[in-house]
Amino acid sequence: MKNTFSYSFEGSDTVITPALIYYKELIQKNMQTAIDMAHGAEHLWPHIKSHKMSDIIQLSIKSGITRFKCATIAEAEVAAECKAEHIILAYPLVGPNIDRFLNLSHAFPNTHFYAIGDSLEMLTQLGQAALLRSVNVNVLTDVNMGMNRTGVPLDVLEKFCYSCAEIKGITLCGLHCYDGHRTEHDAEERKKISQPMDEKIRLILKSIQKNIPTCSLVVLGGSPSFPCHTDFPGAYFSPGTLFIYDYGYSVKFPDLAYTPAAAILTRVISNPEYGIFSLDLGYKGIAADPEGTRGLLLGIDNCEEMFQSEEHWTFRMKPGHEDECPKVGEELFVIPTHICPTSALYPSAIVVENKKVIDNWSVSARNRKITY
Repeated sequence: MKNTFSYSFEGSDTVITPALIYYKELIQKNMQTAIDMAHGAEHLWPHIKSHKMSDIIQLSIKSGITRFKCATIAEAEVAAECKAEHIILAYPLVGPNIDRFLNLSHAFPNTHFYAIGDSLEMLTQLGQAALLRSVNVNVLTDVNMGMNRTGVPLDVLEKFCYSCAEIKGITLCGLHCYDGHRTEHDAEERKKISQPMDEKIRLILKSIQKNIPTCSLVVLGGSPSFPCHTDFPGAYFSPGTLFIYDYGYSVKFPDLAYTPAAAILTRVISNPEYGIFSLDLGYKGIAADPEGTRGLLLGIDNCEEMFQSEEHWTFRMKPGHEDECPKVGEELFVIPTHICPTSALYPSAIVVENKKVIDNWSVSARNRKITY
C-alpha cells in the first residue's frame, strides 16, 4: 500500500488505547474523489454501514449527497434524523422489522423511504401491513447479480416485477443491483465482466417500464464495482467503504485512488522475549475478518505476526532485526484490513484534522435499535 500520509497527531499520549481515529481531511478527500468518479454528487447513493455516523452523513449532505443506503433500521433512523431526502433500507424486512420500518417512515414524512425485496410473500406481508395503516410503501426489487446472497435471478426478474406490481400497499419504484462479488484485482477485468450485466439490466428495465412506469430507479454497484457502472444512463451508484477506506481495499484494488481515513492507535504492552512485542489490540479492537492479517502495522517493517487473542496481538521481529523491536509503552498505528466491522466495535471515533484532535464522533447506529 503506497501511502505517505502521517497518522500521528498531537496529544496522542493522553488517548486511552486501543482507539479508533478518523482523519477528517482524508474523509473529505475520499468523498470528493467518489463524487468526481460518479460525475456528480447527485448520482451517488452511498451506503453508511462502514461508519454508521451522523457526522459523516452531515458531511456528505454538505457535499451535495442527499440519498443514502442502510443495512439496519437504526442506520436508517440516523440518516433520517440528518434530513436525508431518500433512504433505501437495503436489507429484507422480516418479522417485527416490517412494523419498525413503517413506524420509522411515519415518523419522518419528509424522507422518501424504500424497502427492498426478493420474496413475493414478504412483500405481500409488507403491503398488507401498509394497508392497515392506510399508507403505501416504495419498493425496489432486489436483483441477484451473481453473488447469490439475496436477490431475484435475472431470468425471472421481469416476471417477478410484474407480480410485485399487483401487490396492494406497495409501489414498485425500481431495481436494487448490488454486485459485492465483483472483486477482481484488475480494473479492466472488473469492468469487462460488469458491462454485459449492465446491458441485461438496461434491457429488462426498459421492458418492465412499458407496463410499470413507476419502475424507474436503478441503484448499482458497491465500492470496487461502482466505477464500472458509471456509463449506465440515469443510474445511481452506491459505494460504502470508499469514504473511510481500509488496508484490504488498498491491496485488492490498486486502481481506486482513495486513502485509508481511519487508523487504530495502539500501544506496546509487553516484550515477553527478545525481539517479541505484544500490542493492546486484540480482536475486540479490530475486526477479525477476513482471514489473514487484520491490519497493516505502520512504521515496523521487519516483523511478522505470531498470534492474536481477545486483548493481545503479538509480533516477532525477523532474524537480524531484533534490536528494532518496539519497547513497552511505544505508540503505533494500524490501518484495519476491514474498516466496516472495526468501526462497529467502538462507541465513538476521535477525529483528527491537520494533526490536531478536533472532535469525537459517535458511532450513532452501532446498536440495532435506537427508537423504532
